[in-house]
Amino acid sequence: MSIRRDDYGFFGPGSPTWKVWVSPTALIGFQRAVVLEHFDPFLAAAVADSAGIYTDPTGRLDRTLAYFLTVAVADGRTAVEAADELMRVHAKAKGVEPISGSRYSANNPDAQLWIHVTGWHSVLKCYERYGPGPLSPDEEARYWAESRIAAELQTCKPSDVPASRDEVRQYFADVRNKLCTSEHADRAMHYLLWTPRDRGVRLWLGSRILAPAAIATLPKWMRHMGKFDQPAAVDAAITPIAQATVRALSLNNYRPMLAVARRLVPHTAEILAQHLSAGPPALPQTVTPAEARERLVNA
Repeated sequence: MSIRRDDYGFFGPGSPTWKVWVSPTALIGFQRAVVLEHFDPFLAAAVADSAGIYTDPTGRLDRTLAYFLTVAVADGRTAVEAADELMRVHAKAKGVEPISGSRYSANNPDAQLWIHVTGWHSVLKCYERYGPGPLSPDEEARYWAESRIAAELQTCKPSDVPASRDEVRQYFADVRNKLCTSEHADRAMHYLLWTPRDRGVRLWLGSRILAPAAIATLPKWMRHMGKFDQPAAVDAAITPIAQATVRALSLNNYRPMLAVARRLVPHTAEILAQHLSAGPPALPQTVTPAEARERLVNA
């Protein structure tokens, strides 16, 4: 199925979202996001109870990254279909968080907001550090505005999504006293950073290549809390190495990156390949999520 049947989706050519989410740095940003998400005890409990990252780590991580990329680059109808399917899957993820004894739901708006902000922020952070560098002020403002548009597909309120770098900092400051570690969180974070070899050589090697770069972008308090800090010398050394690797993966219209992605995250790679090779859609314009949903209903 083509990911660009009807239109350019929510953002379109030249958008900062297309630029940031298609970069090889998104792989580093994705690992960063899925690790730090576990500081939310409710999310950590949901992941532990579903056990998907342990029973099928490649499939679970591939599907998650594929969803984010679909929302970023696919046509509106495809993005809405993917979001609706994710909501149905998350509707089954309910249980009790063992630290507080409170119930959790994967579709809870606060949980959805946390996942959304950490994902969009992490991918941008790694793009700035290891990719082409910071966006222009106008591009950055547009990036966060586009992040709010993407949030319309989730249960959180788009108006709650930070609309600037300062608002992102304030969001993390506001939620910091709600974050913690636990046995569930520690196990998951370390598993995602350094996946065991028995889960497959590709994931074992890939996680270890990405981990130093992902950790280097995290604040010290998170690194200490998560028990995965690394020396400042590693932070300094990994930056030029990661930058050179990203440049190499970006050559020839991202062909090297596609080759790597097909080995690590094949479903995501297929979406990326379609994005890079797709011609103009039937209507060469962007749409809103509401317009895309109406188109889906009337299809």
